[in-house]
Amino acid sequence: MKNLPVSPLAPATFPTLPSVSGMRASASRIGLYGGTRNDLLTVVFPEGASVAGAFTRSATRSADVEWCATQVKQGHARALVVNAGNSNAFTGPAGLAKNAATVAETCRLVGCAAHEVFLAATGVIGAPLPPQTVADALPNAFATLDVPNWESLARAFSTTDTFPKGSGATLDLDGTTVNLVGLAKGSGMIAPNMATMLVFVFTDAAIAPEVLQAMVSAHVETTFNAITVDSDTSTSDTLLVFATGGSGAAAITSHSDPRAARVSEALRGVFHDLAMQVVRDGEGAQKLIQVEVQGGADDRSARTIGFAIANSPLVKTAIAGEDANWGRVVMAVGKAGEPIALDRLAVRFGGQWTAKDGGAVPYDAELVDAHMKGQAINILVDVGVGQGQAIVWTCDLTHGYISINGDYRS
Repeated sequence: MKNLPVSPLAPATFPTLPSVSGMRASASRIGLYGGTRNDLLTVVFPEGASVAGAFTRSATRSADVEWCATQVKQGHARALVVNAGNSNAFTGPAGLAKNAATVAETCRLVGCAAHEVFLAATGVIGAPLPPQTVADALPNAFATLDVPNWESLARAFSTTDTFPKGSGATLDLDGTTVNLVGLAKGSGMIAPNMATMLVFVFTDAAIAPEVLQAMVSAHVETTFNAITVDSDTSTSDTLLVFATGGSGAAAITSHSDPRAARVSEALRGVFHDLAMQVVRDGEGAQKLIQVEVQGGADDRSARTIGFAIANSPLVKTAIAGEDANWGRVVMAVGKAGEPIALDRLAVRFGGQWTAKDGGAVPYDAELVDAHMKGQAINILVDVGVGQGQAIVWTCDLTHGYISINGDYRS
């Protein structure tokens, strides 16, 4: 994969993120991704660390996803091993052998049980690896474990990303400082069917596994499952949240603990920030698009309509061309197959109604044109049926997407 220009929607710099007590990490090189870049992320957690997660629902999901989806049910973690350059998806017995060797070596180095080891992989699909490929690299990786360098870690598991993605938050829980840091990768093969990318969030709060899982489940649908770049759901999508307990704050063991709501809201903020960064780095993206749907039969129906608009190549290419083509939006609403009131259907671009009550209306073309030339595009659709509403985010579709994906394995 050739070096890609940084997305014009990228943040100016990688954020300054807080430290998370109780974890050590390293970024090192196996050589799977080619060149001299790091492509292995390794993290070790203290005994008693909790984990929760969510995973792709793809029927061809990777051996790593299958492993994590099983182990996360026990709720405890001691290690995370992530490689870039090979997804370990559709690799059959070879994929299982690679995971078995990786887990066994991790257990030996950490002194933990197999169910406390979590794996993730991203890259080319259907290319089996020799079983020891990752395992043989682990002694060197573990020898360099240290206080996390967040940007280095984020870069280690990127693929077609044009910038590393990180987000953080700090809370005061009864006089004790608690930190959260999230890292993500994602640029293409992004469509909501759980965590459409790789995302790892770390906090030094102490949180019981069942409480942590409830927090994760509460916010996935409105963040990572509310974005799309190209309507393609990855085989490797993994979201894992680890709570080390290293802050020293008293453990949150109940959903009714007032501190749980505060941590949950901070977690939602990190999720949302990372999800927006993924859309901003959509392959070839020049514009971030927010699609808001009102008046749906219910929230589910509004969401379906929103994604019909956000996934429409015709809508996305019109926006790439800075054309407020509301007719294409109407087309996408119609193909969604959801209840609408045609005589009340309305479309708005950047605060200007371009269609209302089922037909075209006069609007200030200069204001709409100015909005379409910007980097952040807002579309609102009211389908006039009920109280259902939803917001989804996507990006425009440019020739850059074709160039990146046409060259992916070259």
